Amino acid sequence: MKFTQYFDYMRLRPDRSCIKLEWIRQVVENPEKVQVQKDGRIRIWGKIKEVDKSLRVILLEDGETVHNAFFDRGYKE
Repeated sequence: MKFTQYFDYMRLRPDRSCIKLEWIRQVVENPEKVQVQKDGRIRIWGKIKEVDKSLRVILLEDGETVHNAFFDRGYKE
């Protein structure tokens, strides 16, 4: 996986530092939902069973570079 500098910076936040790279990879490889934004970035969601939360991952237009990842409290399956 590739990451943007923004992602590297955001991972330092206390609410994001607990997100494991393996969870991000899991969502990227097996998304529950995929949505393309107007700017071309790709939103994907997946359930992380270990913490019983939904993880949203934002990929760049190339479909492989992670720009952001966070637990999405508002996601409805």
